[in-house]
Amino acid sequence: MKTAKYLSVLFLCLIGLQVFAQDATKEEPPMPPARKAAIDSLALEKVHDLSKYISKIGDKETSFSEANRVIERALELFVEDAQMGVSTLGKKQIKYFGIRKYLERLNKLNYKSVNIDWFDIQYISDLEKQPDGRYVGVITIYQKFTGVTEDGLVYKDVTKKDITIYVERKTTQIGGREIGFWDVLLGDIRVSETKKG
Repeated sequence: MKTAKYLSVLFLCLIGLQVFAQDATKEEPPMPPARKAAIDSLALEKVHDLSKYISKIGDKETSFSEANRVIERALELFVEDAQMGVSTLGKKQIKYFGIRKYLERLNKLNYKSVNIDWFDIQYISDLEKQPDGRYVGVITIYQKFTGVTEDGLVYKDVTKKDITIYVERKTTQIGGREIGFWDVLLGDIRVSETKKG
């Protein structure tokens, strides 16, 4: 009787191992083109949003309270611990700041007026799936910065920046049902080139 019981348990374990092995080797199908296009569009939309927020935060006409509100909105676009690269003409060193610190510094720049434009925003690499299940890609942008001091001196530069994009599957509860969706978050923004504006 004990032998029969032992064989039954062993049989169930073997079936469980077989199912586990099948799951482990089962490959996830590639992302459908329509879904990828929608995600690409969402990623570019978030980069455009960040562009608008940076312009607003850097604008000397923006009130302190409004700048703080916009900073909080901008932070929602990023993964935790993301950094922004900052360069200056004539200096080889590129400094990296946490996104909150970068945005707060931007709001306090010692210029009478500041104008920041992002242009030529485009993907430079396709999304690639990572071992943790997320997709990662890179979007490149050009930033034109113009700052005018109280003395009327004008500083201009154009910086090429690469933005890491993370795409991950999330779930939310709607009407008691768990709904899955893809979300896009921005990662580090690295400087790859700085030249005169």
